[in-house]
Amino acid sequence: MNDLEELLQQLKDGRLDVAEAKRLIEEKARSEADGAKVVDLGFAQLDVEREKRTGFPEVIFGEGKTSEQIVAIFRRLTEHSDRVLATRVDAPKAEAVLAAVDGATYHPAARALTWFKKPILHVHDGYVAVVCAGTSDLPVAEEAAITIECMGSHVEKVYDVGVAGIHRLFRRLPVIRGANVIVVVAGMEGALASVVGGLVDKPVIAVPTSIGYGASFHGVSALLTMLNSCATGVTVVNIDNGFGAGYSAGLINKNMSKRS
Repeated sequence: MNDLEELLQQLKDGRLDVAEAKRLIEEKARSEADGAKVVDLGFAQLDVEREKRTGFPEVIFGEGKTSEQIVAIFRRLTEHSDRVLATRVDAPKAEAVLAAVDGATYHPAARALTWFKKPILHVHDGYVAVVCAGTSDLPVAEEAAITIECMGSHVEKVYDVGVAGIHRLFRRLPVIRGANVIVVVAGMEGALASVVGGLVDKPVIAVPTSIGYGASFHGVSALLTMLNSCATGVTVVNIDNGFGAGYSAGLINKNMSKRS
């Protein structure tokens, strides 16, 4: 069923009123007429065809946006995609979205909102391991995990296995080594990425976090450690960028799944 047929079916079933159906048809017609690739909300230009180019829809970065802006963007994206992800959304803003969008779910540990037209499926083979050094790093690790799952890959979580008690890591090595790609999240000195990188034959995406005492400089210490890792196969994203690491890991697992 194409977009127009689905819209007309929604109108027939009473899920859309005439005015809203008219607006959507006119918007579609304008888009096709002028080759537009965006939906203009005034304060935001939504790239509604991003999934066709990159394999995943535009993601909402909630930090700095008002509740009203997030709601407007979120609702409009549900009209153009089968899934919506918003990151860095605090609880009060999330409540506004949950009240406005049926089927939206808030993940407080990850500070993320998700919406799916159909139940989420793990459509890609294999899995991604998200390895987290300490409990304080969990928000960043959970952001990575939610992103990976939204992209259709299964996640195995290996949490609280930092180098201060390295025997905890060794107990979970079979799970970590079985992954197609590994995301390692660590604050403090950030040594966990190098340790994991020296024990596996899979790509490692390292995420420094801003967790640590004064001389950690809000994650700069962990970032520099990871950038200077002597372990091969370690790639580093920005401080606290669980989303970026999860997105890259999801793409790697997706493409490995295609080749298997």
